Amino acid sequence: MGFVKVVKNKAYFKRFQVKLKRRREGKTDYRARRRLVVQAKNKYNTPKYRMIVRFSNKDITCQIAYARIEGDVIMCAAYSHELPRYGVKVGLTNYAAAYLTGLLLARRLLKKLNLDKLYVGQEEPTGDEYSVEDVEGKPGAFRAHLDVGLSRTTTGAKIFGAMKGAVDGGIDVPHSVTRFPGYDAESKQLNADVQDRKSVV
Repeated sequence: MGFVKVVKNKAYFKRFQVKLKRRREGKTDYRARRRLVVQAKNKYNTPKYRMIVRFSNKDITCQIAYARIEGDVIMCAAYSHELPRYGVKVGLTNYAAAYLTGLLLARRLLKKLNLDKLYVGQEEPTGDEYSVEDVEGKPGAFRAHLDVGLSRTTTGAKIFGAMKGAVDGGIDVPHSVTRFPGYDAESKQLNADVQDRKSVV
């Protein structure tokens, strides 16, 4: 037998640094998190808000959070298991439930910040593109960036249903329509009817 070089020798193990716990568990994409959390230095201690959307087998969780050294601070949360009290009894993990959970989160947050009368959102949702504009001379629209975690961001994914609900509810979430259901990549057009049908319970 020829010479076999020992790669993992004592020096290797002495210098080995274990990865962060949530990376080892496969729960956090720290490359994405760094870009979502790091705030520009000239904004000092201003929080950078994230709209967190997570799906489990039986529930949808939507949260507004910002990062601090001691841990993330959750400002507001909404869950799809709350929807039955508003009349939605079944299908609590589908696209329509995601849309409604995002909508509930937006209205709940704006009420907490006393912005619900100023930013009423889209009163007649049609599935068309909609974005929240600042009102001149008044507090600006609440801006939060979408945090999808480890989910695949495919066209028509339920995560974008939750984001659409939050936007229609009055939160400014920077986005484009290219991942909404009904978007045709060849013609580069959004068919709003598809989006509207999927958002209806």
